[in-house]
Amino acid sequence: MSLQSYASHIQEIEAFGLGYPQRGQERDRAVLRSWRRCIDSHRLDPAHTSEAHIVTEGQLRAHREESEPLIRIARHALERLYQQLKGLDYVLLLADRHGVAVDFLGHGADTGDLRRAGLYLGAQWREDHSGTSAVGACLETGEALIVHQSDHFDFTHTGLSCTAAPIYDMRGELAAVLDLSLLRSPAERASQNLALNLVVAAARRVEQANLMAQSGQDWVVRLAQSPDFLDVDPDASISVDARGRIRAMTHAGARLLAGAVQLDWRQRQTLIGQPLDRFFDMDLRHLPELRRNRPAQERIIRARDGSILFAHAMEPQRLARRTGAQARPAPPPLPAALQALDTGDAALHTLLRKASRLAVQELPILVQGETGAGKEYLARALHACSGRSGAFVAINCAAIPETLLESELFGYLPGTWTGGASKGREGLIAAAHEGTLFLDEIGDMPLALQAKLLRVLSESEITPLGARAPRPVAVRFISASHRPLAELVRRGSFREDLLYRLNAAVLHLPALRQRSDLQTLADQMLSTLGSHLHLGDAARALLAAHAWPGNLRELHNALRYAAALCGSDGDGTIQPEHLPDALHNAPCGTAWAGHPSEPAAAQALEQLLAQCRGNVSEAARQLGVSRSTIHRRIQQLQLGVRHAQWRGS
Repeated sequence: MSLQSYASHIQEIEAFGLGYPQRGQERDRAVLRSWRRCIDSHRLDPAHTSEAHIVTEGQLRAHREESEPLIRIARHALERLYQQLKGLDYVLLLADRHGVAVDFLGHGADTGDLRRAGLYLGAQWREDHSGTSAVGACLETGEALIVHQSDHFDFTHTGLSCTAAPIYDMRGELAAVLDLSLLRSPAERASQNLALNLVVAAARRVEQANLMAQSGQDWVVRLAQSPDFLDVDPDASISVDARGRIRAMTHAGARLLAGAVQLDWRQRQTLIGQPLDRFFDMDLRHLPELRRNRPAQERIIRARDGSILFAHAMEPQRLARRTGAQARPAPPPLPAALQALDTGDAALHTLLRKASRLAVQELPILVQGETGAGKEYLARALHACSGRSGAFVAINCAAIPETLLESELFGYLPGTWTGGASKGREGLIAAAHEGTLFLDEIGDMPLALQAKLLRVLSESEITPLGARAPRPVAVRFISASHRPLAELVRRGSFREDLLYRLNAAVLHLPALRQRSDLQTLADQMLSTLGSHLHLGDAARALLAAHAWPGNLRELHNALRYAAALCGSDGDGTIQPEHLPDALHNAPCGTAWAGHPSEPAAAQALEQLLAQCRGNVSEAARQLGVSRSTIHRRIQQLQLGVRHAQWRGS
């Protein structure tokens, strides 16, 4: 480097330090922030130059001993990256959290030059010691960056082009820096963009390998935005302990978890110990279904911010040993469409397991359940898992007038009656050919039409209105009713022979008040209404208190109402005043009418009482119920002796 270059470099930094506008080439913001730290915080003089400092052998030994586990794990990634860049004269450094190079790969023929440049084992690259460098700035910011030639603060290093990426430990602390450097490089800074991508990918692999090496007793969940790379090069990883709580994560994993709940990733330490279902629509029980024994594109999970990810769960080593060749094989995972309905309730999970086996059969299925319990959702999922090539066609038998229902189902030919379509109309049964016809509220179908439907089921053919000859159809029938069809048979309003045709398989959907996944369902529904929205503890307790006669439909409407009232003001926390009046004005006999052992209700009430510091009167005021209702619910939920102080409040 010439004396003129030296003078120009010093002048640029001094002018920057005095606040003069930058002239000449544009510097990266990360570089300018580092220059500012060098001037203001580290009190470095750009005119003072020095060759790289190499620590003593004893100091290097101490640094390497401290970093030995990481060095051993990172070595494979360094060698793999070095082979990718073979012949391009790159040097690889692994610097510890103190900025000392504890591992190194480079050309032996350039040993002298590399040592003088600091691209060598034992080189000290801390920013307060060596000024702006890729390693030093990366340690200060925790971000990957390029420091190219004259970006360096110390003129001695302006011939180098260095690219670095951070390596975080399992608890989210910056543990090391991976650096890729050239003694001589093209003048254009953009020439190092590929190096940046490579070093970031290598650092990610080191973090993944480190987490795997230290998580033998935990579940490890690998995550990717694309199923194509899930099993070969995932974006992020987390480990989950036996209680279903986050124990460790890669840096990308921390960012992903924080993003799922709108938390600043720099608060990553607070993520440790949080339950898995705070971030995703699943918990520990779902992890076996995300193993590699099913296609990657079917291993789908939804984050609380609504984003979709693909997951690969790896079981703990002790569990893997216990479930070896002699062990009972794990049940096959649920198909994706049914998995989307599985939000943690044990009874519903058992029903969905049965549904997955029935989906591929030709049997007609009858779905029984209360109004709003999700019968059509289940029917659509059954069709999606059936492999049938035709359409899913739904008709509500109670919503169409009796005079029109027959023509809707069977269709009619042109000229059948005055006012009909000139070209006739294809019926819904024909439209569902090779697919599924869903007959909702089948109990409301007129008796005369039931006889015609029975013929379709028995003969697999239909006769449109006005036609003389039948035509064959291949349709899978799924019917649903909130009324007990056997009782309708006894009353004479439903044909017994049709019932036996429809109920070859029966699935009973539980009512919402009978399910233990209310809070998960609420969070999942709320995520579709606004990523900034979340339920406060008092609102959660109020949801748990309600009997939900309208089931999922009522819950969704209540959350839509709350989202509208909460709006975009504040932090998006839904409080009791945002919920519909019906949830506040429930009679004491129905309030808190769920099962006494319902975990979600117990947890919600515990959280609210803790928030109110055990003051039952305050909890009752927030919920809009009486104190006696709270006391009665404490007893019903069997919250135990530890809550005895609440009873006297």
